[in-house]
Amino acid sequence: MERIFDEELKALKGRILALGGLVEEQVQRSIKALVERDSDLARGTIEEDHRVNRMEVEIDEECVRLIALRQPAAGDLRFLTTAMKIVTDLERMGDLAVDTCERALELNEEPPLKPYIDIPRMADAAQRNDIEAARALLKQGADVNAAQADGMTALHWAAVNDNVELAKM
Repeated sequence: MERIFDEELKALKGRILALGGLVEEQVQRSIKALVERDSDLARGTIEEDHRVNRMEVEIDEECVRLIALRQPAAGDLRFLTTAMKIVTDLERMGDLAVDTCERALELNEEPPLKPYIDIPRMADAAQRNDIEAARALLKQGADVNAAQADGMTALHWAAVNDNVELAKM
């Protein structure tokens, strides 16, 4: 039975990573639509937002189902509750990408003022940090859970293992 649960958790991690990839693409497209004044790309990105919304609901429901049916303990329960928070944050990031596209469409109705040079750099820095933190959590979750079984907190584990991204969470 535990093996089935482990497979379900593994599949859930894959779905979270897929959602993260979709949101990452959505953010990149929104910045590109803004910087390059590409109204078609902005509209296409807005239209694709339903996929992110649907995935967020499905993953959240899967987490609730796993908690209810499997009654996970300690690390697995922490992972599932954290996963629910992650997908909510990812969906919100997707909404913000849509907001950027909507503002791009509004700005495209006006003559350009100047090129947007700093926006792509700021977006890259922010996106790298968020994506790396999420990947660190998913990839190292098992190590964190094992460490916690030895009495270490996640923050302590992150500090001992020089994992700055996980410590920030």
